Amino acid sequence: MEFVSRLKKTYNLEWIKLELLKTAFGKKDSYMGKKDPRLIMIWYFIVSLLPWFTFNQTILVGLLVYTTVISLVSRVSPLIIGLLTIGVISELFYIIVLVLLFGGEWAAFSSLITFTMKITIMSIASIAAFASMDPEKLSDALLSFGVPAQFSFAVSYGYRMLPILLDEYQQIILSFRLRGKAPVNGGFLKWRTVYYYSKIVVKAFYPMMLNTAKKTRTTVEALEVKGFSYSLHNKEAKKQKLSHLKLKTQDYRFSLLSIAILLVIYAAGNYYPL
Repeated sequence: MEFVSRLKKTYNLEWIKLELLKTAFGKKDSYMGKKDPRLIMIWYFIVSLLPWFTFNQTILVGLLVYTTVISLVSRVSPLIIGLLTIGVISELFYIIVLVLLFGGEWAAFSSLITFTMKITIMSIASIAAFASMDPEKLSDALLSFGVPAQFSFAVSYGYRMLPILLDEYQQIILSFRLRGKAPVNGGFLKWRTVYYYSKIVVKAFYPMMLNTAKKTRTTVEALEVKGFSYSLHNKEAKKQKLSHLKLKTQDYRFSLLSIAILLVIYAAGNYYPL
């Protein structure tokens, strides 16, 4: 019981909110966070595409291990890793049940596992890349690749709004609980309590959207006063904004190390194919 109470104190809604905050605003001091955002996006693009050009499971296992190590070194949030792990385990369980029900053989099971591995590699690579980048860095990287300024700003704004939305949602739910009355008798399997909280969750969604619309309007007006629309189409403003993007020695080292590891993985797959 003491262990369960410690878990409840450690892993609660506040912990989830803090982990989402860390993920949304990036970790500048992490391994991937110190790299140039343009290099990180190119790395993600290459690593997420490579699995789809091969059915060699040796190569896929190597890529899976490589992306997992990168995500662990980058100190990705335990919440994100946990959600991904739950998704992978449930997918494997679904595959096993599906193969057994339809009388499939090892070939069918192997094909579905191969597809799951490819999806997992893409997921882990995206977590390692985007969970380490600051929203401003991500926006600047997209802008440097020629993405329209409105879209790059929208991505950055969406990242920053996520923790605010969660905090707003939590406050509305707490206000509903403060003014409402939970059922004294939960009923069979606590169905009355489940229904009560489910109703609060649905009702809290609409005020959150209304408050978010108000905050968005205020933000837009503040940006327009500061000349945001003009800066989107001004070349000098764009050049000044992207002046901090420079490749450093650590970026070149990371590129060479990544190329070497990928070559070793593909060489091992050719010599020991599965």
